[in-house]
Amino acid sequence: MTGKWRGGHAVPVSDLASALLDPVLRRRAGLSIDLVQSWAEIVGDRLASRTRPEKIAWPRRMHEDDPFQPATLIIACEGPAALHVQHETMEIIDRANAFLGFNAIGRVRIVQKKVETATSRKPPPPKPLSADQKEKLGRITSKIDDDGLRESLERLGASVLGR
Repeated sequence: MTGKWRGGHAVPVSDLASALLDPVLRRRAGLSIDLVQSWAEIVGDRLASRTRPEKIAWPRRMHEDDPFQPATLIIACEGPAALHVQHETMEIIDRANAFLGFNAIGRVRIVQKKVETATSRKPPPPKPLSADQKEKLGRITSKIDDDGLRESLERLGASVLGR
């Protein structure tokens, strides 16, 4: 569902982002957004937080008739994770090829660098609310009959006001 917004039909933001980012990633790194998003499924949760796919390096073909040669998957990882990646190289290649649907990857190259993922960055805890803010939040949510909903909205309001 890529494209334009027409006639009141909303388009998911992920579709818009994929439509914008896929050509850029493919041109710059040989990657697709799907590979990046599915990285945890390919390498597992333990490695996904400490690694990320950097690029897929395809060998140059001198002639059109040259036989197909698989590419090299370049993986950025933090120091201790490099050893784990090295030991699981064949599994990573097999899973990446299964994800891509053909034997595209033949080798893995490890590049050690700081990897910051969305899960590794934790937001700072919200500041405690003042008495006035707590009272105002209580007044706003006081007319809600459902206790669970009221408590959830109070927690949401406290986190929004605390930031």
